[in-house]
Amino acid sequence: MKEIILIKDGEIALKGLNRRNFEDALIKNIRWRIAPLGSFEIRSAQSTIFVRPLSDDIDLDEAADRISKVFGIACFSRACIAEKNMDSIQEAAAEYLQEDLEAASTFKVNAKRSDKGFALKSPDICRELGGYLLERFPHLSVDVHNPDITVTVEVRDFGAYVRGGVIPGAGGIPVGTGGKAAVLISGGIDSPVAAYMMAKRGISLAAIHFASPPYTSERAEEKVRQLLRQVAAYSGRMVMYTVPFTEIQEQIREHCPEELFTIIMRRMMMRISERIARANGCGALITGESLGQVASQTMQAIACTDAVCSMPVFRPLIGMDKDEIIVISRKIDTFEISIQPYEDCCTVFTPKHPRTKPVLKYVEQAESGMDVETLVQEAVDHTKFTKIDYDFLG
Repeated sequence: MKEIILIKDGEIALKGLNRRNFEDALIKNIRWRIAPLGSFEIRSAQSTIFVRPLSDDIDLDEAADRISKVFGIACFSRACIAEKNMDSIQEAAAEYLQEDLEAASTFKVNAKRSDKGFALKSPDICRELGGYLLERFPHLSVDVHNPDITVTVEVRDFGAYVRGGVIPGAGGIPVGTGGKAAVLISGGIDSPVAAYMMAKRGISLAAIHFASPPYTSERAEEKVRQLLRQVAAYSGRMVMYTVPFTEIQEQIREHCPEELFTIIMRRMMMRISERIARANGCGALITGESLGQVASQTMQAIACTDAVCSMPVFRPLIGMDKDEIIVISRKIDTFEISIQPYEDCCTVFTPKHPRTKPVLKYVEQAESGMDVETLVQEAVDHTKFTKIDYDFLG
């Protein structure tokens, strides 16, 4: 029995005259995700994207799993293809949904007839198919309000499709339609979630990680690469830029007041990140900050941090608490990686009593003992990059 995946987009339907551009981006992203599995025909018609495998040996379970992680999809279904006559539709429904129908107690039939040349109207299709299924599965009864299973038939211009339930999609809008931004990525819980949430809004990602050997190890850097590979299941490929940060942190320790270590470190990170971001076509930065979570994330501290940036800084977690962030991190399979006990440069030289309400002019005075421009440029010049992709078959 031939199977197909039927995809319904979400917000794309609201894009008016730009809808085709969003739909083209979505189809491109779907094609890239499933291409390693084999050849597919992908086309859009009548408000649905059709994904049809072109060989019988394609793993459609894996294809469905990959499609479930593509932003821009509200929901999708696996369906069987039937000839456009009631005998074929009835046999297909009984065979394709046999396991689900045998496990159910109640059902209903829903029909959608896009092909107005089909002999029966939607209510007639429901009546005939419902009667047939009651004969084939006599333990069933009809419940139109709260059925255990809904059998849906879609009769379209170019075929008939029979399916059971729908599968939730990833939502959002297609990656690449919202521009490109660079996420400051640590080994913690928050920043991978921030990256995921901005990718869901159509942002194509680059990632910037700060490493401070010997205070941080190669294992800590590998942990970040693992986190980004998980995010890449949703965002697609990206480049990770690893910035050497040891000298800058040692200069901050030597020249700056201890209570301002963290805020000055953050300002240096933002300067470097903005320079790397601009050089690589990004229009914004992304951080995982949540208001009030730590000393560097108070309103005053964030204002001091942003004072060194001229590009927008997106903080999708700003109003979330830790429990809400953890829920998402578990959903995208980053939580267990994030809690691995490898060091993070943000915890190097942490002050005992950080200033929670820093004043900008005093922070700028504290930085004056360092050659900020030289430190920033040297860090940028010695940044290395790594290509990140999700290992779907790993």
